Amino acid sequence: MFTDIDHPPPQAGTADRRPHAAIVGSGLGGLAAAIRLGARGYRVSVYEKLEQPGGRAAVFRQDGFTFDAGPTIITAPFILEELWALAGAKFSDDVTLRALDPFYHLRFDDGTVMSCSADPARMREEVRRISPTDVAGYERFMAESEAIYRIGFEQLGHVPFGSPLDMVRIAPDLLRLGAWRTVHQHVAARVKNPKIRMALSFHPLFIGGNPFKVTAIYSMIAHLERQYGVHFAVGGTGALVKAMAKLVERQGGRILLDSEVAEITCDGTRATGLRLADGRIVKADIVVSNAETAHTYTKLLAKAPRKRWSDAKLARARYSMSLFVWYFGTNRQYTDVPHHTILMGPRYRELLHDIFEKKTLARDFSLYLHRPTATDPSLAPPGCDAFYVLSPVPHQDSRIDWTSRAASYKAAIAEHLDRTVLPGFRDHVVTEKLITPIDFESRLSSAKGAAFGLEPVLLQSAWFRPNNRSEDIENLFIVGAGTHPGAGVPGVVSSARILDTVVPDASAFA
Repeated sequence: MFTDIDHPPPQAGTADRRPHAAIVGSGLGGLAAAIRLGARGYRVSVYEKLEQPGGRAAVFRQDGFTFDAGPTIITAPFILEELWALAGAKFSDDVTLRALDPFYHLRFDDGTVMSCSADPARMREEVRRISPTDVAGYERFMAESEAIYRIGFEQLGHVPFGSPLDMVRIAPDLLRLGAWRTVHQHVAARVKNPKIRMALSFHPLFIGGNPFKVTAIYSMIAHLERQYGVHFAVGGTGALVKAMAKLVERQGGRILLDSEVAEITCDGTRATGLRLADGRIVKADIVVSNAETAHTYTKLLAKAPRKRWSDAKLARARYSMSLFVWYFGTNRQYTDVPHHTILMGPRYRELLHDIFEKKTLARDFSLYLHRPTATDPSLAPPGCDAFYVLSPVPHQDSRIDWTSRAASYKAAIAEHLDRTVLPGFRDHVVTEKLITPIDFESRLSSAKGAAFGLEPVLLQSAWFRPNNRSEDIENLFIVGAGTHPGAGVPGVVSSARILDTVVPDASAFA
């Protein structure tokens, strides 16, 4: 027998008559949605499956070390500052960001290192040092990156695409910006050196896209970094999550942990609330899902009539790669290793083809090495360092048996790090943890174990992506990586910004 409740209940002696917004998931998109809806007069409840808020931005604490589970780069901090202002607070009072200079080091397979920063003069010299004939092409690329940013992010990143007419409206801009080209095609038309091409085209991997497949619109990331910098939250990204959660609570909202949602309840095609895994029924005026979009439609709405986002259509969709992540702490420090290092493998196009198209586990890899203690030593015990190393790998359609392959894959990564940037480190590892595609599929309820949901190819972007206002279910709204504008911290926080346009004012339910 299910219990019928309107959760959370008002405190004794009060009668909170504000309309109720029930939010599925407390990732950055769900928390941003909670803050925005709280500011607009909704009574907000966030239901989180896990034991802590954050979703992919959760935190692992182990043996005195603190590890951010997911995103480690904060760009466009003005989007976060706006959230705090809506709640009548000041972002810098709750979160301290440190700008990183350089952003990261790119280490190519032959040992060449390129230092990437916001300084145009330094970047020109880095390009000139590696490929003097590509400086002019680099300058052209950066100018075009800014032009794409002005339209793709500033004008379109926070507006809904609820109709095919919205795509028609922006078609001239898309044509002018060359959106039919891939990021790599766009870069390759401007610079010739393979290393410079890699340096200017790899950014879509930050949001789950293959540079050889996703639209050239994502070339705007280069300008976004230059314009606003790359930042790290003191205390880790988990400190940002904690501050957002506290802001929700200061507004009067609630975050309920260990509260898995089993179903979005509907009356016909209208969302009416949630059914939790423990049987409780939550009534709501609107529902916002920050769960992965395929999970939202195929699992949470399994019984609901759906025309556009059927199980069959979502099964045919293209999904991002998954990730293999090894978190480890050492009992010594490596002061010559910067905060972010990207180690490019011997193959670029071919490796990405293996991951995204063939879905095979290659013998080589490209890696992202994160050493947050370079900026914030408090994340490890005194004299120690915290790391994670991440490798893009195929999602679960690959049928890789990670229960048997994880140990050997980790060993290969360890050998590569030992041979390149962390000589002898294996003797100093004192704590460790592994995350594989199995965890993305089970713990994070991500279809196929894809780390970023739907791949951001052109025909899965904007209107072609699951809309922020559900096309199938009234009073259901979508935030997070799987809707417009897409993955990455700026993308998921901007998806909540779109709610200001598509969610009715609280007064509509009076």
